[in-house]
Amino acid sequence: MLDTQTIQSLIPQAFTGVDLPQLGTRQSGKVRDFFLSDGKRVLITTDRLSAFDRILTAVPFKGQVLNQLSAFWFEQTQDIIGNHQLAVPDPNVTIAIECKPFPVEVVVRGYISGVTTTALWYRYSLGERRIYGYDFPEGLSKNEPLPEPIITPTTKGREGEHDERITCAEVVERGLLDRATWEEVQAAALAVFKRGQEIALRGGLILVDTKYELGRTSNGQVVLIDEVHTPDSSRFWVAETYEDQLSQGEEPENFDKEFLRLWYAQRGYRGDGEPPVATRELITQVSQRYIACYEKLTGQTLEPGSYPVEERLASLHL
Repeated sequence: MLDTQTIQSLIPQAFTGVDLPQLGTRQSGKVRDFFLSDGKRVLITTDRLSAFDRILTAVPFKGQVLNQLSAFWFEQTQDIIGNHQLAVPDPNVTIAIECKPFPVEVVVRGYISGVTTTALWYRYSLGERRIYGYDFPEGLSKNEPLPEPIITPTTKGREGEHDERITCAEVVERGLLDRATWEEVQAAALAVFKRGQEIALRGGLILVDTKYELGRTSNGQVVLIDEVHTPDSSRFWVAETYEDQLSQGEEPENFDKEFLRLWYAQRGYRGDGEPPVATRELITQVSQRYIACYEKLTGQTLEPGSYPVEERLASLHL
């Protein structure tokens, strides 16, 4: 684990993006920048950190953790489904096959949890027993495992729009995917989630839920893309204290981006208006959590890349 002083000294150099003219025009998502070149996609994962659909701050080593953790999971699941990864030439860079992303995000849930109006537990607590196309039994308690993991897909909202939760049946009914492709996607997602839960538990973490993105290559292969089982795309709980917290009616200890969301929510910010400025202490704690999550899941020590990241990338031959 990197010490507090090292991380805080790098906060002014946190990596927020870079232009690489030799690769063409940069395109940007919330966290990643990418360039298209000769049928390949150069993905550069920055230290930008988003929540509530807003970029809120930048956290040293966050980009490296996301990039290398996704690389780890692509390797761990390639026997289940292929992926877009070709090479990882730098801690913050992935070379990937250019794919056509599917217009559906695949959300897999292993536990009944959540407090937002769209969360499973919120709907269940109101007395609903058929939620997102699934029938739920009586007697479930908040934060306990579901009988089996389920898929609650969402559409991909256009820029400035929120994703829309739909049922599995609606994916085909709306023509978002054909039936055979959607069945292939669901089977792969559930298998990858099961693999993720098994590996996470070895590191002392519970994989609670996650989202996957998939797409199709030019030769028609369905593959896993974007990121897999990172603190940005998944929720993790601490396994050692889970049962005690549950028995006492307490929320499980989280080990993901929820820590950051709670910090902002406690200061009255949930996405509207001007967000509070992240403190050095918050940024440091988030960085250390992301690094710890990487090390618990992979069983490896993070070898920190050098800063400024921009200088490192400028010398790469991509």
